[in-house]
Amino acid sequence: MNLQLITFLVMVAIFMLGCFLLKLPVSVSLVLSSIGGALAAGEGFPVRHFVEGTFSYIDTILIICSAMVFMKVIEASGALDALCSLIIRKFHKHPALLLIFIMLVIMFPGMITGSSTAAVLSGGSIMAPVLLTMGIDPVSVAAIIAMGGLMGMVAPPVNLPAMIIGGGIDTPFVGFGVPLVLLAFPVAIFSVLFLGLKSVRQMDYETVAPTLNQELSSQYGFRIYLPILLLVVLMCLTKIVKVIPDVGMPVMFLVSAALGLFTGKKIKVLDAVQEAVHTSLPVMGILMGVGMFIQIMTLTGVRGFIVSVCLGLPEQLLYLAAAISIPLFGAVSSFGAASVLGVPFTLAFLNGNTIVTIAGLSLIASLGDMMPPTALAGIFAAKVTPGVDSYTSVLKRCAVPMAVVMVWGLIFVIFSSRIAGLIG
Repeated sequence: MNLQLITFLVMVAIFMLGCFLLKLPVSVSLVLSSIGGALAAGEGFPVRHFVEGTFSYIDTILIICSAMVFMKVIEASGALDALCSLIIRKFHKHPALLLIFIMLVIMFPGMITGSSTAAVLSGGSIMAPVLLTMGIDPVSVAAIIAMGGLMGMVAPPVNLPAMIIGGGIDTPFVGFGVPLVLLAFPVAIFSVLFLGLKSVRQMDYETVAPTLNQELSSQYGFRIYLPILLLVVLMCLTKIVKVIPDVGMPVMFLVSAALGLFTGKKIKVLDAVQEAVHTSLPVMGILMGVGMFIQIMTLTGVRGFIVSVCLGLPEQLLYLAAAISIPLFGAVSSFGAASVLGVPFTLAFLNGNTIVTIAGLSLIASLGDMMPPTALAGIFAAKVTPGVDSYTSVLKRCAVPMAVVMVWGLIFVIFSSRIAGLIG
């Protein structure tokens, strides 16, 4: 047994012990496993590498923090409540369309932050009471929210696993929009209809209406939606038509949040910012821990060992290995799975279209947020849904949609060249 394999096993063992036995936060367990890996490999206590590792995803951390500030502002201003009320009022006679629009609301925070946790805690927590009132059972509601969180994380404009994989092979995050739309939205639509359509067909709008805040739209009018509209316009002008310089996602979020201070209900700015940072700290901590974990794996040669093992697999086993190992490694975090396994598997599939391959692998990596012990999307979905006591029941209810995610992602990986040709 070589040193790299021993080091890897030590790191995984310490991480699992920290999460399962000591019940430590995932970020702390990742830090401890990094220290253990460095010691096991004979590298001592390399402070420089620990610090460099924690700053590996600083750009992503800034995006998450600024996006969460934006979410808290439009939530406090009433924009999200007004949007939910508008959607249900307009589409309550069309159950399928109603569920699809509700799923989009759940996904929206994840789409702009790249975090399934943001989608679940923001859009999911707002829509959970509405879905329950519509007649959907609590476990199915939690499952819809969890799947919405996963698909929000995958959908454009921000997909952190794809960014992480691309960063590992020097591929810029350009040209991913259409592949990610084709990956995320069909699965999201299938998931919400599969889990909720049968129940919502019996919805009584008169029962749901009292739970909606319909006064906001009449009180503030169209201006309450201006922060969301400004964000969409800025993204389009900088990333699609490119008529103005790209100022960066954090600036776009903060400018849009600043506008939100004047378009709806009065907001206590300091409270909103503090709550945003507090909500996003667990995800930012995980990213810092994953960065340290990956840095030590690279220093000790473990990452190279994993790459060589992946590249050495027979071709017929590569796809199966990717479909199984990437979600399972997501127990560390979906971001860690994207970095540790997504990069070598992308290199193994270089005979296809790189962008479509990365997009497909990012969809598969999103399943990591349903894998214990972290299971960010599943556990938080259970917490924000009244009447759900066990995350396990949510995982079981999500079995079919998760299988669809795995198969759909593999299709894009296997046929990446053909799909790239079809979408230009």
